[in-house]
Amino acid sequence: MSLLLPIQKRNAVLNRMAVLLEQERASIKAINQQDLNNYSGEDLAMEKRLLVDNAKIDGMILSMQQLASQEDPVGQIRFTFTHENGMKVTNKTAAFGTIMIIYESRPDVTVEAGGIAFKSGNKILLKGGKESLLSNLKIVSLWHQALEENEIDKNWVEYLNYNRVETQAFLENPTQKVDLIVPRGGEQLIEFTKKHATCPVIVSGRGNNFLYINKEADLKKALDIIINGKTTNIGVCNALDKVLIDTKLPNWQIFAAELTAELKKYNVEILGDDAFANAAQVPAIENEEIWYEEFLNYKIVVGVVNSDEEAIEKINKYCGGHSATIITQNDAAAQEFMENVDTAAVYQNASTRFTDGGQFGLGGELAISTDKLHQRGPIGLQHLVTNKWYVYGDGQIR
Repeated sequence: MSLLLPIQKRNAVLNRMAVLLEQERASIKAINQQDLNNYSGEDLAMEKRLLVDNAKIDGMILSMQQLASQEDPVGQIRFTFTHENGMKVTNKTAAFGTIMIIYESRPDVTVEAGGIAFKSGNKILLKGGKESLLSNLKIVSLWHQALEENEIDKNWVEYLNYNRVETQAFLENPTQKVDLIVPRGGEQLIEFTKKHATCPVIVSGRGNNFLYINKEADLKKALDIIINGKTTNIGVCNALDKVLIDTKLPNWQIFAAELTAELKKYNVEILGDDAFANAAQVPAIENEEIWYEEFLNYKIVVGVVNSDEEAIEKINKYCGGHSATIITQNDAAAQEFMENVDTAAVYQNASTRFTDGGQFGLGGELAISTDKLHQRGPIGLQHLVTNKWYVYGDGQIR
């Protein structure tokens, strides 16, 4: 493990990275266009994640600036205790050491994940996908420039240009010490990482988020939130995939038809359980397993339930543990739902698209964890630390 860098040095690198991203804006976009030209285009969601435009670069720059302005997450005192024998015991946050992130098609992760890991005192190993290789290598060259200009070894941010076989070999027998791995992408990537990794893995990236319309819902809000959750960005893990409607909602069949008409304006493929399919005149689902699926596409499944309890039970059975929202004007019903749904983030009358480190005030995220250990939900700067006990004695023995 490298020695912890002073916070002034860490911040200087982040601020310099923000400047370099601005200076190299045109070059980054041009190189990213080569990646886009090389991509087959078979996966619309992946292609959207691959694109680096001015808005994405603005986000990268803002991320670096925000990280540089945040408090040092390392060395924060979490607990103090004075033993009866006079020993002083303190627990402080500490860097993990080396963190590896494996991700697909998102060059902005090369900036944001690198920045969060570096600010929290960790070395980071970046393993991006082949579809974004040129963009990633360009961004890593900027990291190395920012590090070297501040007289810091460039191995603090390292890019692993490995194919699948080489990645598997590294996971099973790392050529350097790795303390934590975060796979950020589809279920195949997550399963591959969990199967072969020899150190702790934080599972991240799977959505399959649910929205439940309670019998006391404001239907205008429901419609707006569904459209937002489903159509604004299909390629992200906080997008909406499933909708449940309480059959006690007055005239729910009329709302079913309105929802269907609105979704069709956005070319969303709609499937329903038998009751919804009959009410909305849409195709019925053919296999119950579809309730487990995350779509990352213009596709949604809608069903009906007979109670809040049934909605909670169905969400807990099928969801990915990411986000769920209830649309209701009844605060007590909302609280009951939010306390019993087993997801990292729960909402009342708001879109699941807000499950994001920046939107939650963390200033960015390494990933969104659907595990319960070590951190659940967005993994921000303050979560990329472990802890360490400092004990100060004067000859005490036990």
